[in-house]
Amino acid sequence: MDFSFTEEQKALRKEFEAFFDRVMREAPEDFDSSLEGIYASDEGWGFHCDVARKLGEKGWLTLPWPKEYGGQAAPIIEQLIFSEVRGYYGAPGIDIFGLNMLAPTLMLHGTEGQKKEFLPPIARGEVHWCQAWSEPNAGSDLASLTTRAVEDGDDYVLNGQKIWSTGAHRTDWAFTLARTNPEERRHRGLTYFLLNLRTPGVTIRPIPDMGGELTFNEIFFDDVRIPKRNMVGEKDRGWYITLATMNFERSGAGALAAARKAVEGLAQFAKEAKVDGKSLWQNPLIRHRLAQLFIEAEVGRAMCYRVAWMQSKGEITAHHASATKVYGSELGQRIAYTGCQIMGLYGQVKSGSKWAPFKGKFESSYRTCVAMNIAGGTSEIQRNIIATWGLELPREPR
Repeated sequence: MDFSFTEEQKALRKEFEAFFDRVMREAPEDFDSSLEGIYASDEGWGFHCDVARKLGEKGWLTLPWPKEYGGQAAPIIEQLIFSEVRGYYGAPGIDIFGLNMLAPTLMLHGTEGQKKEFLPPIARGEVHWCQAWSEPNAGSDLASLTTRAVEDGDDYVLNGQKIWSTGAHRTDWAFTLARTNPEERRHRGLTYFLLNLRTPGVTIRPIPDMGGELTFNEIFFDDVRIPKRNMVGEKDRGWYITLATMNFERSGAGALAAARKAVEGLAQFAKEAKVDGKSLWQNPLIRHRLAQLFIEAEVGRAMCYRVAWMQSKGEITAHHASATKVYGSELGQRIAYTGCQIMGLYGQVKSGSKWAPFKGKFESSYRTCVAMNIAGGTSEIQRNIIATWGLELPREPR
């Protein structure tokens, strides 16, 4: 495992840095690249889409993709560098569902027609996707879902409800999972579909979070017709495709780079803020805590590099990606808690106030970081994957 970079890769990193430094100067006031920052306001969503199109024009969204689908056929390590720089600058423009989850899934399981229809618009940053999986009684236990899809001529007719679909009120398409064989139980009999959210019978209802922001949604399907050509993979075999999608969701370096940037920001705050005439940086407990968080961020960075290195060799990385997901989620929580503790009452001031350090970033992350152990698959589920696939432990005591 060699983490050194070539001179060309170092130059590419500088090019990425120059671009994001410039583009983030154009960001709306108080913008941040959290899900709330992107999906909750018209300004945030508009900026996100504008950056996505600019990145698409440069070909940076899909560096390692095959050229016939809009990629550059570049080494995976170049995409890692891009993700790391973008995460560090807190820039939007990445459709985490279309780019990071659906696209690699279609690469593996989609038909040639599906690849040619859906991948180029994603590569250009023109079409945005959401995930329509969870249901009111099927979250981490997704295999218990009840949404039905019934075959009817050249279509499937979809009926049911999804919930917690991030960004559905903004996006164009969704990938979803429905039961096509009611005689089967659990993960058997589920099929994977691609759905245009403008299809008649689709109703989207935003769900305000505790901060009053609109990020999550309910989606209702009432006799929604999906063409058979939009079924991914085989009928009744969608669960196995879903597992692949989950694994793609759980790998990446952007979040760890953002964590490192947050720790650096806290260190600068501690050096500038004073209590009783003394800099917070003079407090050895604060210095120790920030040093520990920075070390943890660097460990996470190494984990991400390893996943990318293994992917570049064509190795299966499911349990390694799950380990990175668990580590990154829990590190993000520790940073949010520590930041609010260091800033004291200032850490509770919301964005929009002149008294809010970091534009209220830590207040927002403190409120929302509990969900980091749930979104994208709970930490318990991730540890089960690590145990069964990585350590090959038995599911039941022997």
